[in-house]
Amino acid sequence: MTQAEREQENGKEKEKEREKEKEKEQRGVKRPIVPPVIPEPLQEQIQSNFVVVIHPGSKTLRIGRATDTLPATIPHVIARRQKQSGLPRYEDPWLMREGLNRPESNEQRQNGLKMVDQAIWSKKMSNGVRRTPVSAEQARSYNRQIRPAVLDTSPRVKWTNTTQHPEFLVGEEALYVNPADCYSVHWPICRGQLNIHSGPAGSLTAVLADLEAIWSHAIQKFLEIPLKDLKYYRCILLIPDIYNRQHVKELVNMLLVNMGFSAIVVHQESVCATFGSGLSSACVVDVGDQKTSLCCVEDGVSHRNSRLCLAYGGSDVTRCFFWLLQRAGFPYRDCQLSNRMDCILLQQLKETFCHLDQDISGLQEHEFRTRFPDSPALLYQLRLGDEKLQAPMALFYPATFGIVGQKMTALQHRSQGDPEDPHDEHYLLGTQSKQDQSSKATAERKALAKPSGFDGESCSQGTDPSERGHAQDMELGQAQGDCLLGGADMEEPPSALLSRKTAVTQFEGKALGLDKAILHSIDCCASDETKRKMYSSILVVGGGLMFHRAQEFLQHRILNKMPPSFRRVVENVEVITRPKDLDPRLIAWKGGAVLACLDTTQEMWIYQREWQRFGGRMLRERAAFVW
Repeated sequence: MTQAEREQENGKEKEKEREKEKEKEQRGVKRPIVPPVIPEPLQEQIQSNFVVVIHPGSKTLRIGRATDTLPATIPHVIARRQKQSGLPRYEDPWLMREGLNRPESNEQRQNGLKMVDQAIWSKKMSNGVRRTPVSAEQARSYNRQIRPAVLDTSPRVKWTNTTQHPEFLVGEEALYVNPADCYSVHWPICRGQLNIHSGPAGSLTAVLADLEAIWSHAIQKFLEIPLKDLKYYRCILLIPDIYNRQHVKELVNMLLVNMGFSAIVVHQESVCATFGSGLSSACVVDVGDQKTSLCCVEDGVSHRNSRLCLAYGGSDVTRCFFWLLQRAGFPYRDCQLSNRMDCILLQQLKETFCHLDQDISGLQEHEFRTRFPDSPALLYQLRLGDEKLQAPMALFYPATFGIVGQKMTALQHRSQGDPEDPHDEHYLLGTQSKQDQSSKATAERKALAKPSGFDGESCSQGTDPSERGHAQDMELGQAQGDCLLGGADMEEPPSALLSRKTAVTQFEGKALGLDKAILHSIDCCASDETKRKMYSSILVVGGGLMFHRAQEFLQHRILNKMPPSFRRVVENVEVITRPKDLDPRLIAWKGGAVLACLDTTQEMWIYQREWQRFGGRMLRERAAFVW
């Protein structure tokens, strides 16, 4: 059939349809009135190069445009010039922390090391041979004789130039500020939370001012965006899985009101890590410098009950390695944890020497250089045995860190209530309870009106268990029901809830090993199907576990400790440490950049005007997680 014939046929069909329509009108048949087409409001197309993604960490800030391949990575530190001369300068501790100088700290450290050694010696090497025994004394007798060789008399590393007396210095410049200069050094984030303390500049206002100064400096210097142009930009802020609501509100206020971004999305690190690695579901293990957080994420949702935060990370491994180096007669004898330059050196030594490869055995020779301002460059020889394996293994035996009297495990707590938000979860819980009581009363009246046993129902079945649970939760009150634990705790009687709370209080004082924490987090998932998914996708991100053979080591420990019932069901336990060959330290930031491009993100933006009008309520309305 030719084109002309086809067109002729189509024309005939249209004429027939018109004739039918006329016939219907003549017969008086009413046609449905077609509503006028209302155009949908056009959603503003977000340009990713006008979105800034901020991932603040305890030691490192990662910041960049959503279109950038890699973010700018800078030490998350600020040095502020002292306003009054003569006052002692203050410096936030870096590798030091509270709970290390107790009488029982050393005993705990020694016990932890015994457990580490036992674990090392219980496993043969891959060729079936036992490890070569090495005592710290062997290494010590050699290392004590070592004297450094001078490489270069003129120091290449210089202190930051402060002749212009800048008000503050940020990042690398702050790290290399001379202790003789009148500058106080502050790390505004500690163990994933705002570093609020009783010392100088430890108030919430001072910490927020430090963060604003660091972030503004990074935006101007590394992203080359003038601060006055931020009104054309949007921001994606990554927050910890277990977050402090008040702190998050203050950060959002700072970004929208003080710095002047036009809109913001707040999302959790664990969910962004799954976006960045291209996984739909995973048990995310984020080993940072000062904290380790775990959470099970399924289809972009973080399971609240599975969230766990351990108060140790990479810097604790560095400090433990220093202790082991000292036992082995570390030849750089002036090394001090209170010295910033020494802390930088120790971090580098840990990253260079430490590993989780059980096939590396016996005494080995190494060398390292020290390059400090105002000092010649020196070369040291060093012999080490198992110290390089023992330090990272402390993540699995945290007693080795020797931290006593500190809260080492945090869980997600129930909201304490927000005076700004009249419809917070306490209000919803209260109104839910009232509705339950009224529906219960109605059901009881109906049941009394019916003859007993009518339709096989009894009077006690007026409410379902979840409704009864809500009422119990209200009776328990905030003090007793403030921890969110398993999904089933709503259906338990008050006595069970109380005993669960007591168990959690004891649990929070303990430092769980990394493998046990992963098993606990997965065990908190609601269904066996979800647990199976999590075992087959354990995603390790952050810079705290970037040791040689860490993937195989962790996989072996999970397989050995997982419940036998799952061993039969789970086809393969997979630990992913470098998804798509990406740097694990950048995965969460990458996920934030992916988030900027998703269509679903359109509903999550909190605009500056809305924030100024409604405040914290906007987080409950727009956050992609239960606020």
